Amino acid sequence: MRTISVLLVLIAFSSLALWAADNIVPLNLKEGLWEVTSTHSITGMPGIPPETLAKMPAEQRARVEAAMKQGGMGGPKTEVRKDCVTKEKLEKRTAFDQNRKECTRTIVNSTGSRLEMKIHCEGKEQQMSMDGDFMVEAVGSDSAKGSMHAVSSGNGRTMNIDFTFSSRYLGPACGDVQ
Repeated sequence: MRTISVLLVLIAFSSLALWAADNIVPLNLKEGLWEVTSTHSITGMPGIPPETLAKMPAEQRARVEAAMKQGGMGGPKTEVRKDCVTKEKLEKRTAFDQNRKECTRTIVNSTGSRLEMKIHCEGKEQQMSMDGDFMVEAVGSDSAKGSMHAVSSGNGRTMNIDFTFSSRYLGPACGDVQ
């Protein structure tokens, strides 16, 4: 009898999970042009050995060090970009997401004010995979913020990636911005 009760509870929870997936609600945000300010950092990324850097000409070493810093090594990096939020992106839950095709997304929670999902990416060329948690919160219809924490591993390395963003609505016309 106890086994049947446990089985019924599992079926009920499974049904609720399927029902929740069918009732995914798009974020309550305005469609149009948005400005997105993001900050990201990467830890665990292997650096270039100091002896290799020392052998480089000063100009090349400066370029390499700048590229590493721009990539998020050595501390957080902040950048500002424009993003076009469309009805389709809101319905597919890809607003403010770079929508990499090699990634799969699993919705954990979806309301008009908050979206939480798990992301899994397979990088076939670099033989690395990434698993992360992504969250977007509609602060108002013209303001949103979010974060992601991910762990990337492969080739004997593990990297932690942390990403936060805030965004604000600029207007209904996106122009050339995708």
